[in-house]
Parts: sequence; C-alpha cells; structure tokens
Amino acid sequence: MSLEIERKFLIKSAPSNLDAHPARRLRQGYLTVPGDSIEIRIRDDAGTYNQTLKRGGGKVREEIEVAIDRVQFDALWPQTLARRIEKVRYGIPVDNVLIELDVYEGCLQGLMVAEVEFSDESSSDMFQPPDWFDVEVTGWIEFKNSNLAVNQRIPDIVC
Repeated sequence: MSLEIERKFLIKSAPSNLDAHPARRLRQGYLTVPGDSIEIRIRDDAGTYNQTLKRGGGKVREEIEVAIDRVQFDALWPQTLARRIEKVRYGIPVDNVLIELDVYEGCLQGLMVAEVEFSDESSSDMFQPPDWFDVEVTGWIEFKNSNLAVNQRIPDIVC
C-alpha cells in the first residue's frame, strides 16, 4: 500500500501552449459505486492497463495500483457500464511539479481539472497554483472521478 498525496483544481482556461505538452487518452471505469468504503477502477492509459484501489478522501488517500493485461481489462470493462469516463491527460511541468491536466470528453465535455501529486504533505501545502487554475476541489465529492463517471454531468459550483 502507498499513499497518494494530491490536490485537485478546476481550470479557468487551458494554457495557450497546451498542444506543446505530451498528451495521452485515458478511459476508466469503476467496479464500485460512490459511497462504497473503497474505490476500485480499471484504466486504459493509452494501451497500458491497470486496476487501482483507493481508500479515503481528501488530499491524502491510500492507493494500490496493479498492472493488468488487455485480456483482464476487456473481461472487467463490461462490469463498468454506466460508470465510465474518457479524457485526454496532458503532462505540464511547472516549477518542481508535474501538473496533470485532464480534459474530459463525452457528457463531461468542457470540464477541465488539474491534479498535482506530491511526495509529502509539506510540499503539497507549499504549492502555489498557477494563475490559470481556478477553484481548488480537493476532497469535493462532486468532482471525484467515480462520481463524475456515475452522474455523467459537470457539477454545479455553489460558492
């Protein structure tokens, strides 16, 4: 088991040089439903397959990721019907961190979310978001990928 230390932000607008950054297509489906004590998903990351278990919420979560092959992915994929998302993920280095900018497709088109992972909580606390970031949604249940996959709509933001 390892810990994932991550902050999540909505995006005002994508950087103007977005196409200059590496991108890959992701599709992921959930074997559990929101509200379960653990989250289990499978992901096709541009032809690399894995199954991930996450527990907890907020900035620090338990995470176990296991590589699976295409046959295993294809066997599990039908079980995720009505709990799937597709997005393009861009890797954008800023200062000493890698920002993963997710541009959602399908029913979630128009949603852009940045995730930033850290090696420790101190680094996370010191992170200063770039000016193209908007509201921080770390820990917001509405913006968990599992909820987005089930609800298939962009959540309203109430300030």
